Amino acid sequence: MAYNDTTRTMYQQTLQGLKDAGLFKQERYIHSPQAADIEVEYPSGSALKKVINICANNYLGLSSHPDVVKAAHEGLDTRGYGMSSVRFICGTQDIHRELERRVSDFLGTEDTILFPSCMDANAGVFEAILTKDDVMISDRLVHASLIDGIRLCSAMQDTYKHADMAHLESKLEMHQGRRHRLVITDGVFSMDGDTAPLDKMVELGEKYNAMILVDESHASGFMGKTGRGTHEKYGVLGKIDVITTTFGKALGGATGGCVSGHKELVEMCRQKARPYLFSNTIAPVVVTGILRVFEILTASTERRDKLERNAAYWRKGLTEAGFVLKEGDTPIVPVMLFNAKLAQDFSRALYDEGVYAVGFFFPVVPQGQARIRTQLSAGHEIHHLDKALDAFVKAGKKFNILGKTKQEIIEMYGN
Repeated sequence: MAYNDTTRTMYQQTLQGLKDAGLFKQERYIHSPQAADIEVEYPSGSALKKVINICANNYLGLSSHPDVVKAAHEGLDTRGYGMSSVRFICGTQDIHRELERRVSDFLGTEDTILFPSCMDANAGVFEAILTKDDVMISDRLVHASLIDGIRLCSAMQDTYKHADMAHLESKLEMHQGRRHRLVITDGVFSMDGDTAPLDKMVELGEKYNAMILVDESHASGFMGKTGRGTHEKYGVLGKIDVITTTFGKALGGATGGCVSGHKELVEMCRQKARPYLFSNTIAPVVVTGILRVFEILTASTERRDKLERNAAYWRKGLTEAGFVLKEGDTPIVPVMLFNAKLAQDFSRALYDEGVYAVGFFFPVVPQGQARIRTQLSAGHEIHHLDKALDAFVKAGKKFNILGKTKQEIIEMYGN
């Protein structure tokens, strides 16, 4: 037997090392629907506790919206539980194509193809549209799923400094001999909450004949005046060559993702993307729920407007309290703590005060950049935010970090 006592001991020691370093990630169990208020059980078996959730991707508060749930029930009743097939065999219903058309209309693209997740979309798109004669030039802080997709592709790989357009331009000049140049970025960077300067990127793309791919997972549904995404925020609707995004965050919070863009690139994915060709179709129950989400979003901007107000209120409150924050104008507001153990202890102190927010640390973020990543939702009311701010202030006082600089916090706790 290959998995002998020596092997077991090795893995046990590795896991214990993560615990000793304060890097061990422990899941909590939620006993309620995803919402601003949730019931949580810690793995220790403690009693259920009702807490305010301030760290979900449920940006528009639609994960348990009654109209979305009702639409999902209707899909379950009329189209069944699952397709038991991939798309090109017998896994395509008319509602799958309807959703693809709806996404294209919303994002302002020519065509869209659905994937089981955005992780799968990012894993499949590069190898489908590029070859060894091309080059991929990515922002150094792109999401892990983009990094994995890039690794699977035979095209040359290069990077540019985060959001540094001068450095990107130098790389585009360097790679003019390649057949195609594809610039890759997040629209909203999920760990820091800042945005890619897509207007300047489009200018460089036009100047150097480069395509642009943007992952809009943390933008679709709420960034821009009508929620189309970061490309709407920067005034470049219709000028992004490839958009990948998820339905698992603001757009209902269930599952599924897509590649959207020029029809030829989408068709290349339909013909060659392995996660599309070898993974089951998104379940009908999810598709009908997402279709209802788009009806809600196109009828009114009320939810994205409320989310914007909530984010501004929250950021102002944390700033005035004396926390070190990452700059940004998105619903992602990282509270910087710099030390992994401090981030975990701070998270537990928040939980004790009735607020659920998870500590982030290496390898999810770079070494020495531990934080509590807070995320706002249209499901939050002001009373939620005020109570959460009170909890953050109490925890900040407990650990003596209010009004302290980055360097002072590191001197106290290390990084």
